[in-house]
Amino acid sequence: MKVFISILQVAIALFGLAIAGEALAQSNYPTKPVRFIVPFVPGGAADATGRLVGQELAKTFGQQFLIENRGGGGGTIGVGAGVKSAPDGYTIFLATTASVAINPKFMAKPPYDSVRDIAPVSLLAISPLAIVVPVSSPIKTMHDLISAARANPGGIVYGTAGTGTPHHLAGELLNQMYAIKLAHVPYKGSGPAATDLVAGQIPLAIIDTTSIVNQVRNGRARALATLEAKRTAVAPEIQSMAEAGVPNFDIAGWFMLGAPAGTPRDIIAKLNHEVVRILALPAIREKFIAAGVEARSKSPEEMVVFIQEQVEKWGRLFKASGATLE
Repeated sequence: MKVFISILQVAIALFGLAIAGEALAQSNYPTKPVRFIVPFVPGGAADATGRLVGQELAKTFGQQFLIENRGGGGGTIGVGAGVKSAPDGYTIFLATTASVAINPKFMAKPPYDSVRDIAPVSLLAISPLAIVVPVSSPIKTMHDLISAARANPGGIVYGTAGTGTPHHLAGELLNQMYAIKLAHVPYKGSGPAATDLVAGQIPLAIIDTTSIVNQVRNGRARALATLEAKRTAVAPEIQSMAEAGVPNFDIAGWFMLGAPAGTPRDIIAKLNHEVVRILALPAIREKFIAAGVEARSKSPEEMVVFIQEQVEKWGRLFKASGATLE
């Protein structure tokens, strides 16, 4: 019996040491390089955002945050790789509106559940959208646009960055709010849609503000509004939807930082603390604006609620649009 008790005591002691060792390892996190998946090819606002945050995290922690670009599937391939990684804090990933709130809900075989499989760290940035017309258009205000759409149901098309994007669903929200029928024309990104708009090939576009702001400033396109309730720092000269006479309209794309579900809470908290500090730095905020986005942060607890709300909001709009994802 004494031998059994002795063995049991040793086992308990070893278990306690293991727990203590794991806690110490977490408190010293990170002790090796961290894999940071950006689910898009290099270039663009998402990639720039991820790299800026990764560089600052590396400075803070004294370990490399190695950017791994894994594009495809509207961001779901990279996020899917992230959520399937070991939940030890050594894989984190950037995710977007589409890859969290839209695609997984409507894909035939979703690679993950956004609510169940992602441990959110923080919001990173808002990507403001704008509704624009060619400079030669007779449409000069949102009131003009709504009146024209009512007079010509289905006759006004709007270009966007693609089917199922926030840009597309913002148009669907306008259709719902005002009982109009703007017809959707998907492009492969905001850039091509902006090119055709400036050339007069399409009469309307809902696109990333950064893709069109220079043409607006140069007098080659007319912005009717940006789509958030307040003006954006990316293009402060463009009025918001509320100012344009469209109340209760608040749409934007966003980027967040996530980790696999099950990642220790103290690691999530440690990452969040540093991300919030980084996003408050004036130099970083200026670099974000130059990349076409606005720095925004949230706590992990706020992000859990945010993700649930976004999945419901965008899912409702996507379903109403009648669109499908391949």
